[in-house]
Order: sequence, then structure tokens, then C-alpha cells
Amino acid sequence: MSVRFRVATEADVPAILALLTDDVLGAGREGAALDIYMAAFREVDADPNNAVIVGEQDGAIVATYHLTFIPGLTLQASKRAQIEGVRVAGHLRGQQIGEAMIADAEARARGAGCMLMQLTMNKSRTDTARFYQRLGFTPSHIGYKRDLN
Repeated sequence: MSVRFRVATEADVPAILALLTDDVLGAGREGAALDIYMAAFREVDADPNNAVIVGEQDGAIVATYHLTFIPGLTLQASKRAQIEGVRVAGHLRGQQIGEAMIADAEARARGAGCMLMQLTMNKSRTDTARFYQRLGFTPSHIGYKRDLN
């Protein structure tokens, strides 16, 4: 099963939104009007330290992730890559698309000079935690979030 990863375009936003909602947690928290997602995509797309990536198979968008490069002073002034919004189409999960997607993200991060790749995930996603640990991620930190609404 061959998936090609590329930088997303505005035309991909409806398919990305479908992937974000094809998820137990995403179904409950996504769903704003499409124009809000389009405006957010344009803002991300204009920032050279951000990219939304899609995985395409036979002309269909089957995976996506958002990659942010963060320059910093810690860790000897190293740059890090933050991965968010990682999704694979529900009917294709378990077919190693996620592994290929993380490998793609790592290659892009290394190419940008990043020394570390990091992510957060909802702690209810126990299968996802096992997936990331199998790929070499370690649960080394505790993350906190605060809703500003």
C-alpha cells in the first residue's frame, strides 16, 4: 500500500476536516463552518515554520498531520519539531500508514535541522500511546492544557 506525503493545499482542507472528524474525540470537538478551517489553513500555510502534510493514495487524502518547527534556547539552542493533528482514515488504520507518516515527519524535521521531535496526545488514547512508544517516543514529560474560552 503506497501513500505519498506532500504539503497540503487549500483544496485539501475539506478532506483534512473529514479525517479530523473520523475519530472518536474529533467527532465531538470539530465541526465549525468550513470557512473557519480555511482561514486557519491559510494562516498556517503562510508561516514558514508550519506545514500541514497530507498522505495521498490513489488520488484520495488518507492521512494528515501538522508539523511545526520551534526554534529555542533550551537543549543547547536546538530546534524541535512538534507534531499535531495526526490522523489516518479509519478504514485504513493498522496498515502501517501511521509508521510511514511519522517517518515522513522525522525526515522533514531532520531536514529543517531539528534535534527533537515531540507530540502530545489525549491520555485516553491508549492504543495510540503504544503506537508512539513502539516508534521510539518516550512519555518523558507531563503536559498540561488550559482552555482559554
